[in-house]
Amino acid sequence: MKVSARNVFQGTVSQVREGAVNAEVTLALPGGSELVAVVTLDSIASLGLAPGKPAVALVKAPWVMVMTDSSGLRLSARNCLAGQVESVGDGVVNAEIVIALPGGNRVVAMVTREAVQELQLAPGVAATAVFKASHVILGVPA
Repeated sequence: MKVSARNVFQGTVSQVREGAVNAEVTLALPGGSELVAVVTLDSIASLGLAPGKPAVALVKAPWVMVMTDSSGLRLSARNCLAGQVESVGDGVVNAEIVIALPGGNRVVAMVTREAVQELQLAPGVAATAVFKASHVILGVPA
């Protein structure tokens, strides 16, 4: 599969919580991290999403925010993946931040150069990738 999304996570569905219109799907990733996606009930049925089934989560890099100090904040974003900055790729306007997660996964974020300076992002710095469950696109093997 070739896609333009910088973040492609292979995992296993660990939970499906159905609501009236949408469902929350929790995807267990290697290394112990979890992702939560919100999808329609139609998507649950058409993709055959159920606990134990393999799935792929796609998240575009511009949808990922980077946080270095939560200062005790609780966020409404369901996905807060803690790790360490692996690299900072500097561009003219934006920078690409790669955060290494426990277990070998990586999250790529596109942030402004100002954010890199304000957050003092550099290799080795503890950082958390934050993105909403509605920004996770799920797929399954054909």
